[in-house]
Amino acid sequence: MYCPMKRLPIYSTILLLLFCLSAFAQSKRPQNPEPPFNYSSQEVSFVNSKTDSIVLSGTLTLPNNIKKPPVAILISGSGPQNRDEELKGHKPFLVLADFLTKNGIAVLRYDDRGFGKSTGSFKGSTTYDFATDTESAITFLKSRTDIDTNKIGLIGHSEGGLIAPIVASTNKDVAFIVLLAGPGVDGAKVLTSQSKHMGKLMGMAEEFLNENEKLASSIYKIIQTDTDKEVIRTKITNALNGYKEKNPDSPVVNFINPIMIEQQLKILDSKWLLELIRIDPKVFLEKTTCPVLAINGSKDCQVLPALNLEGIKTALEKGKNKDITIKELEGLNHLFQTADTGNITEYETIEETFSPIALNLIKDWILERF
Repeated sequence: MYCPMKRLPIYSTILLLLFCLSAFAQSKRPQNPEPPFNYSSQEVSFVNSKTDSIVLSGTLTLPNNIKKPPVAILISGSGPQNRDEELKGHKPFLVLADFLTKNGIAVLRYDDRGFGKSTGSFKGSTTYDFATDTESAITFLKSRTDIDTNKIGLIGHSEGGLIAPIVASTNKDVAFIVLLAGPGVDGAKVLTSQSKHMGKLMGMAEEFLNENEKLASSIYKIIQTDTDKEVIRTKITNALNGYKEKNPDSPVVNFINPIMIEQQLKILDSKWLLELIRIDPKVFLEKTTCPVLAINGSKDCQVLPALNLEGIKTALEKGKNKDITIKELEGLNHLFQTADTGNITEYETIEETFSPIALNLIKDWILERF
């Protein structure tokens, strides 16, 4: 998931804390399913076809009494995630897999590379690398006889909602994709809009947020247009010092000092983040021809619904996709929990893991087509 730090203005939009929250709590959540299950659950593993040094481990759940069901591959958001996309005792991918499988849809979910039981290294990998893991999951499913290999779909959450069209745009084995709070604009716009919205929730002044957005956007632009790290380093340093000289009355100026500038330059240490800022999902959405469901919560403060759903819709229509469903779900946050404000601080305190409204929408949309 996209999520900024909650410290200084520019720093908060550039350096990300993956998930922004502390270690997982062990509390039991009411929606977490418990055995015995009325479906088959198999521990599986498959090799990344791009590099045989990475073995992905996961769980394949299969409905009973359905010979060859459609199947969905779940793709997690940013940061190292286990197959349940576990956070603070919530296991949204477990809840989603359980619900879909009980309703006739097989589900494959897997631990991210270098996390849980999967091998390889998460650190240093980019969104494009994670896309090859998803490609390998498709290859694995294509080899099986207990699912319908013509009905393999992808369900991606947050960054997973970026990976899904990256894969679907070139892989004709993808029958459908479901984007759960997926981005419809480039990473720079996701981060600046996210930071500004979260700043508002924290009560920051409008002028402060506007200036911070302007400055952060200029820094992201440098990253998008240059690839040489030393050139980027010089340009970011000059941009920050130049802004301070030209805007002495700006509320952001007091935060610009040598220590802060050095903090901003730490972005150069993250290959993943540099790539994320540069990726424009529209490039892949325009080439995605399979059915697409894109949903977002109206209170999502990480991937803003209006901005991103419109971006997804526009790109799909430009590519002449014939089956597009776009829905903004009232009152839901980035995790599809029913929320008060949508602030990330609520994720832990909300007992609901995954809104039944969202679960039913996903299930009905898939079954109507497959």
